[in-house]
Amino acid sequence: MKTDLHFDFSVNKENKTISVKREFAAGLPLVWDAWTKPELLDLWWAPKPYRTITKSMDFREGGVWLYSMVGPENDTHWCKADYKKIEALKSFSGLDAFCDENGRVNPDFPRSFWENTFRENEDTTTVDIVISYEDLAALEKVIQMGFREGFTAALSNLDQYLEAQAKLRKELRTDKKSRVCTYLNFPGNTEEAFLFYRSVFKTEFSGNGIQRFGDLPPDADHPPIAENVKKMILHIELPITGGHILMGTDAPVEMGFTVIPGNNMHISIEPETKEETTRIFDALSAGGKITMPLQDMFWGAYYGSLTDKYGINWMLNY
Repeated sequence: MKTDLHFDFSVNKENKTISVKREFAAGLPLVWDAWTKPELLDLWWAPKPYRTITKSMDFREGGVWLYSMVGPENDTHWCKADYKKIEALKSFSGLDAFCDENGRVNPDFPRSFWENTFRENEDTTTVDIVISYEDLAALEKVIQMGFREGFTAALSNLDQYLEAQAKLRKELRTDKKSRVCTYLNFPGNTEEAFLFYRSVFKTEFSGNGIQRFGDLPPDADHPPIAENVKKMILHIELPITGGHILMGTDAPVEMGFTVIPGNNMHISIEPETKEETTRIFDALSAGGKITMPLQDMFWGAYYGSLTDKYGINWMLNY
């Protein structure tokens, strides 16, 4: 991870503004998503030990993000952002406020107007933030409340998320070239099957080798993984012939899966761009059934799955 990331925080009392310039070790699309998608904002926006919980978000001009910051003793502070102007992957602005759970503004706390501008560098992304206040008293109150310390801590949370995402993506893919793979699901004998395929094609496992469910870090939001499931295969890749890749995973009944002929094989497509991933997914799913909507996943991918109108299973993975 790049360790000398630029960070500048300044207060201009004459203009009643706070200016923040922050560099992140990730590409523009990933940083933009982290600032504009509720499931990602919930991961980093609140400084620890607080956590963010989004109640609703409509990221569009005129839309609103309504969320709470919940402390270790379950003390809850509600906030909202009214979005004013959005230029995709370039900038967005909005009016921020403390409020109640229904979005009614609390007049005892100052409102602020945020202007966020995103700029992609060679291998990083810089976000320029200008926060404006109606009067000097409002600005000074925010500073006294510890805004600098809290926002700095939140941005460090984002660093950790981006670093984890970059690590996962680097482990899973060494380039951005599009490819088509076949993805196989097994009820618990993926390892046996792939050892057999390896002996047939006389190749070696690629990517990150054999990854098991037990390799996943603990997650407080999910129940612990059963001991017998920990040994099962989370992900495995094997080149076979003609540049084609077999991928596989166990789908254990302990996690609610039932593998039968028909749902045990998918065509897996990995396009070069997120936009192309969305386009193909939308086109293939027309008249079919979406089994998992496109979304950012814990392994660092933008992923979704569907069955098309002819009964063929597809995975889209960017």
